[in-house]
Amino acid sequence: MSSTKQTNQKDPPPRAKAQLVEGLWGVRYQVKDVRRSIEFYTSMLGFTLDMQNLPAFGQVSVGNLKLVLSGPGASGSRPMPGGQQQEPGGWNRVVLEVKDLPACIAELRKRGVHFRNEMEVGPGGKQVQVDDPDGNPIELFEPARR
Repeated sequence: MSSTKQTNQKDPPPRAKAQLVEGLWGVRYQVKDVRRSIEFYTSMLGFTLDMQNLPAFGQVSVGNLKLVLSGPGASGSRPMPGGQQQEPGGWNRVVLEVKDLPACIAELRKRGVHFRNEMEVGPGGKQVQVDDPDGNPIELFEPARR
């Protein structure tokens, strides 16, 4: 006879003995020019400048999101122990909620923002990807109305 433990779906998931993670701090992007990135996020997307230590570091925010911008020479940009350089770009991205995605797209096109794709529509909502000046992806997302 096997002793299979059945779990009640109302039971909370098992937790580590000590909570190691306090919560989300923010998202770090590697950038080539911190001043240029601060200008992009504040003037193009309406973020607030929280702090800067040029040319190495800046932090901008919108809502509950802190975006940490690490330039060359920042502690968050140093090479990995094996020598691999941290670089901008890739496909993982921050997702920013907007109210009217088509209007947002039109405004950002007027401002010269680079789009990775055209607007996509799915059951969860509408989305499009743009690049910051260093090629870091940003997804603009309008949730589906429920």
